Amino acid sequence: MAKLVIQTEGKSGRAYELKVDKTTIGRVEDNMFQIPEQSISSHHCEVLLRGADVVIKDLDSTNGTFINGEKITEGVLKPGQTLRLGQVELQLETGTAGTPTASVPPPVKKKDSTMVMPPRGVSLSDLESGGERTVALDANKAFSKKRNQIGIYFWIFAGVVILVIIVLLIVAFSQVKTGH
Repeated sequence: MAKLVIQTEGKSGRAYELKVDKTTIGRVEDNMFQIPEQSISSHHCEVLLRGADVVIKDLDSTNGTFINGEKITEGVLKPGQTLRLGQVELQLETGTAGTPTASVPPPVKKKDSTMVMPPRGVSLSDLESGGERTVALDANKAFSKKRNQIGIYFWIFAGVVILVIIVLLIVAFSQVKTGH
């Protein structure tokens, strides 16, 4: 039976057996093969079993679907070939005598500069490993308070009004004492 095995470091060894004619792969839970990785679209591609062929069909993914480094919209994946979804690489294994096994060296991973990475928070693996994240801050801009010009003018105006009221009260009391 054919199965897709993840080859990407940190996720390698995870596999999905292709049991039905149509398998969806993507980041969200409603896919048959969920790969929770930010570079993979929520519904990235479909795997279709058509006779002896394993056909991969891209579902308008953001970062594309590639077979052996070539971008496809639909293509046949052969045993031992590399399927790349975003930054995750998988390999098709069929379990037959002609199928490459784990003794085959892993493919060279090239960084694709066209990747679109959505903003990311802290991943579960970062939390579990206790990894530290460093953030570069500009010392001149970090934690500086914004000046509020309207607030400054309000307090100046309030101070002047209070001063005028105090002066008027002093004048009124001095006239009452003198009897004028």
